[in-house]
Amino acid sequence: MKKKKHMIVAGVMSGTSADGIDVALVRMDRRTHASFELLGHAEHPYPKKVRAAVLAAMNASQASVADLSRLNFLLGELYSEAVLATEQQFRVKMDLVGCHGQTLYHQGEPQRFLGRKVAATWQTGEAAIVAARVGVPVVSDFRPADMAAGGKGAPLVPFLDYMLFRDARVGRIAQNIGGIANLTAIPAGAAASHVVAFDTGPGNMVIDAVTEKLFGQPFDRGGRIAASGKVLDKVIRGILQLAFFRKQPPKAAGREEFGREFVREFLRSGRGCRKQDVVATATALTAKSIADAVRRFVVKNSNSARKHAFHEMILSGGGTKNSTLVAMLTSELAPLGMRLRFSDEFGLPSVAKEAVAFAVLAHETWHRRVSNVPSATGARRAAVLGKISYP
Repeated sequence: MKKKKHMIVAGVMSGTSADGIDVALVRMDRRTHASFELLGHAEHPYPKKVRAAVLAAMNASQASVADLSRLNFLLGELYSEAVLATEQQFRVKMDLVGCHGQTLYHQGEPQRFLGRKVAATWQTGEAAIVAARVGVPVVSDFRPADMAAGGKGAPLVPFLDYMLFRDARVGRIAQNIGGIANLTAIPAGAAASHVVAFDTGPGNMVIDAVTEKLFGQPFDRGGRIAASGKVLDKVIRGILQLAFFRKQPPKAAGREEFGREFVREFLRSGRGCRKQDVVATATALTAKSIADAVRRFVVKNSNSARKHAFHEMILSGGGTKNSTLVAMLTSELAPLGMRLRFSDEFGLPSVAKEAVAFAVLAHETWHRRVSNVPSATGARRAAVLGKISYP
């Protein structure tokens, strides 16, 4: 790789909703991570059969080893095609790829297995395939290094949040709503070591699953179904008493907490109600669990001098497309005196944020710089994240 002032890095993200592949092309100064330029962003939906296979494999109690191996290599091919198509669309030549992979299982807390306690995570999508097809090095498998240092392996996006949204005078909460919702709380003038970040609960995951089950649609476009329903407040109050929502950060969630088993119980709790009410309740659960997390773990835990220091929530992720969800969240934040903004206002399109984050993380890894945020993940130390595959 030629020595030059800037690198163009492709960030590749396929989230917990498993709806497809996001690719962001980012120009970065190789000497620092202090600034970047987004050159382009594209979304590449998964073929229906691939999405079905991914969803079936997530947190599965049983799965074919052969099929999982094939899926790993197939996703590598799909990631390669998405990256090359995005490169051609924006007519740029990249130097490096940062590929998060598709999470099939994430267990940040150690659990007993074969006589030992282990934490585990698995992001599939063969990086060697991507490197060979695209012709540049690929950084992948970001989470294990943080877990080896005692962290939860998530969230990793706070590195970008702090870089982009910190302010000397205004405390901000960066809230991403993907399949899972997660926040990064950045007090005014705070050092990175004072950043708090964690998963707040379901983002789009439960809404999508309920909408598909009840209406045969993959998601509630624009929140139109939810807008015609009535929220079942009693159901939400019960859910917010579950252990995950009461647990102190750091904490991470996935389909292990809010996947098929959770959705099955959620649908059972809404049995006999209008289908629109059930979708509205799933949507309100995301909004209310975010606001509840802010009250319990951000505002409440701030010291007296900073108790009301968080004045802005900066929203990103696919959930920004759901206007009913955004309206519900706006209403929930009003009593906290918090203004809702969007990452687009800061030059980062809402739907591109996570892909950009893994471009930034890959850039740091390539230069052997640490990029986890221990106060967010619970790691004992900072760590260089990821593994590098060469073409």
